[in-house]
Amino acid sequence: MNANPFLGVFFHWLGGLASGSFYVPYKGVRKWAWEVYWLVGGVFSWIICPWVLATFMTNDVVGVLGQQTWGTLGWTYFFGAMWGFGGLTFGLTMRYLGMSLGMGVALGYCAAFGTLLPPVFKIFIPKIPKNLVPEDIVQIASSFPGQVTLLGVAVCLLGIGIAALAGLTKEKEMPEEEKKKSIAEFSFGKGILVATFSGIMSACFSFALTMGNPIAEASASAGTATLWTGLPKLIVVMLGGFTTNFVWCALLNIRNKTGYQYISPTLRQAPPQREDETIIETAIDAPSEEVVTHPPGGRAADPSLRVPLFWNYFFSALAGTTWYFQFFFYTMGETQMGDFRFASWTLHMASIIIFSTLWGVALHEWKGSSKRTHRLIALALFVLVLSTVVVGYGNYLKATPPGD
Repeated sequence: MNANPFLGVFFHWLGGLASGSFYVPYKGVRKWAWEVYWLVGGVFSWIICPWVLATFMTNDVVGVLGQQTWGTLGWTYFFGAMWGFGGLTFGLTMRYLGMSLGMGVALGYCAAFGTLLPPVFKIFIPKIPKNLVPEDIVQIASSFPGQVTLLGVAVCLLGIGIAALAGLTKEKEMPEEEKKKSIAEFSFGKGILVATFSGIMSACFSFALTMGNPIAEASASAGTATLWTGLPKLIVVMLGGFTTNFVWCALLNIRNKTGYQYISPTLRQAPPQREDETIIETAIDAPSEEVVTHPPGGRAADPSLRVPLFWNYFFSALAGTTWYFQFFFYTMGETQMGDFRFASWTLHMASIIIFSTLWGVALHEWKGSSKRTHRLIALALFVLVLSTVVVGYGNYLKATPPGD
């Protein structure tokens, strides 16, 4: 199947919609600690969905994985595990910098590193197989289609910056007591260090997908349709992410004595409540513990302490499945981007910010902000949408031979 960059952009938008919406079902979870409902949802995100969809949509997934070298599997798994650290540290970024500045810095790093480093590595490690990184950054920049695509990447980073500025403007307009409540531990130095680490680690997901390209090629050789060839490599990437998050959630279960909640129909004690926290997500990660609202529960909410166990599992599974679909559509979009598939990361980031912002507008998160702030967020959305079109056009020029 020939590349279709504009179809690829559409798939990336669907992935952004899934990522920007996944946390909504978590609002239905009651009387569970963060580490409990996130791990339950994560089992669907990291284990069940990747295996089920790859099994039904691709040919001989077990055989395809079995024929891979330990190097391919190991590096794909390793970068998946490193990506997990990005989500676990993202909450500290919000704690030290606040939501708007922290989000802008972390996403800026994530977008830039995840998009540009794989082709940059090709310059310093020229023996990297072509199936991992088709072209290095110099080759990309030397052609007109490549220049258009890189322009789209730059426009995306500009859009992220404008979105961060809109959030920062909103923070400045907040009353002083609200500002202190939301950024009580503000520390620019610590925040920049943590945001750098979180952004780079989150960008490792892009590296993991790149290292898993031989898995996708083997799946294509096994007769899988091009559109679905990326699904088997998600099994390995997600296993890496599962490892990091499972270890952390298990440690929290032990520390907070919440392990019993997985099977108990009643709550032993009220979960911690922190009024100044809200559910947010990084570009590709789940809400970190530091910035999540624990579901209402405890003696004040329900004297019987009964837990809606079935519905907690249902909503957690729905959230985890929705979260997985961002990567399901990501791999579909990646197959349509041709030699410039490195730009898929930019499209993914832009799409997530677009739909997350639209959710924020729908939920009145920007209510009460000044006209200047509303103009900035509208401009950010326009620039981000424009960036996806520019990147798609650059890939279209590359995929379309002259004269066609």
